[in-house]
Amino acid sequence: MAERRPIIQELDPVWTQILREGQDALQEEPLLGGLIHSSILHHKSIEQALSYRVSLKLASGEMSEQLLREICDEAYASDPSVAMAARADLTAVFERDPACHRLIQPMLFFKGFQAIQAYRVAHWLWQNGRKDMAYFFQMRCSEVFGIDIHPNARIGQGIMIDHAHSIVIGETAVVGDNVSMLHSVTLGGTGKEEEDRHPKIGDGVLIGAGAKVLGNIKVGNCSRIAAGSVVLEEVPTCKTVAGVPAKIVGDAGCSQPAVSMDQTHIE
Repeated sequence: MAERRPIIQELDPVWTQILREGQDALQEEPLLGGLIHSSILHHKSIEQALSYRVSLKLASGEMSEQLLREICDEAYASDPSVAMAARADLTAVFERDPACHRLIQPMLFFKGFQAIQAYRVAHWLWQNGRKDMAYFFQMRCSEVFGIDIHPNARIGQGIMIDHAHSIVIGETAVVGDNVSMLHSVTLGGTGKEEEDRHPKIGDGVLIGAGAKVLGNIKVGNCSRIAAGSVVLEEVPTCKTVAGVPAKIVGDAGCSQPAVSMDQTHIE
């Protein structure tokens, strides 16, 4: 009889680090033991942990945690890219947010990260024809986190939303990979158009707090939008725009503004 070879399990360094941090946090703050066990240590994978966290947050008298968890589990099982994007988002927050010192912080406490993961499940639902359930996820995300992302919007991976209060992303908006935005950002329309009417944000873009980008316009890769700006016209690649209405005020200041998070340096 041929000898059976051992099965080598797929490595997941992000989840391994989260488990390690969970054990450390448990030692440092035993009163959070219930939260840490139920949200992190009880699970065998990051997919299970995300399903639990998202469903717990969005559950209500209208939809139980168990039903929502089954939906999330189905999304992660059928489309591995949903959880891979979550890993990229988690790493982005850790690397770009100076207030984030461990990977478990976004998992447990940061509503920007949690809301993006709820959106990702809602987007999966939308793509699979379950639009009413996707709208339910959108509604609960808005009620719980104060973040309103239409489930048909297309958002890349490696997304960091800092503070994350009052974020609005419209139905036909597109957000590229490795984008960073702060609170009160709107990617909206300019009227009652029913077709493609929302902004297209390129890769590596940094959008400052309170900025409004309106209409079916393109924001070029690795550009910056200053806090409080109202952007109504296309933004070229690697430029900084500021003002109301926004105008080009210089270059982006660095090659990756969404990673550096530098909102002041202008060349």
